[in-house]
Amino acid sequence: MHRHRHLLIATMAMVMLGQEVHAACTDAAAPGVQWRRCIFDSDDLSDADLTGADLRDSGFKRANLNGADLSRAQARRAKFVSGTLRDVDFTDADLVQADFTSADLTGAKLIGASLRGARLFQANLRGADLTRAVLDGADLLRTDFSGARWTDGTTICAEGSLDRCRPSAGTPATKVQG
Repeated sequence: MHRHRHLLIATMAMVMLGQEVHAACTDAAAPGVQWRRCIFDSDDLSDADLTGADLRDSGFKRANLNGADLSRAQARRAKFVSGTLRDVDFTDADLVQADFTSADLTGAKLIGASLRGARLFQANLRGADLTRAVLDGADLLRTDFSGARWTDGTTICAEGSLDRCRPSAGTPATKVQG
C-alpha cells in the first residue's frame, strides 16, 4: 500500500510537470488509454470504450472489436487485419495508413475519420457510414461498400459496390469519388 501511494504521487507529479505518462500494454481498456505499439492480436475487445485512445502502431489482427467505441482514437498505422469490427465507432478517428485488409467493418461508423493511405483491401464495409471520411490514397481494391453511406453523407452505395461506391437507384445523380 505504501509503495503504491509513492508510485501514484510520482505519477501525479510527472503529469503536473507536463511530462507525458505512458500506460502499459497490460492496462485495462478505458477512454484515453495509451496503448501505443501494443499487440492485441486475436483479443476480445468487443464493446470496449477506447474513446480518444492512443493506438498508434498497435496490432489488432483477428481481434474482436464488435461494438467498440474508438471515436477520436489515434490509430495511425494500426493493424486491424482480418479483425471483426462490426458496428465499431471510429467517428473522427485518425486511421491514416491503418491496415484493414480483410476486416469486417459491417455497420461501422467512420464519420469524419481520416483514412488517408489506409489499406482496405477486401474489407467489408456493408452498411458503414463514411460521412465526411477522408479516403485519399486509400487502397479500396475489392472493398465491399454495399449499402454504405458515402462520404457526401447522402449517397447510399448500391448492392454489389466493389472497389468504389456506385449510387443506388434512389440516390440523386451525383458524381461519386472513390
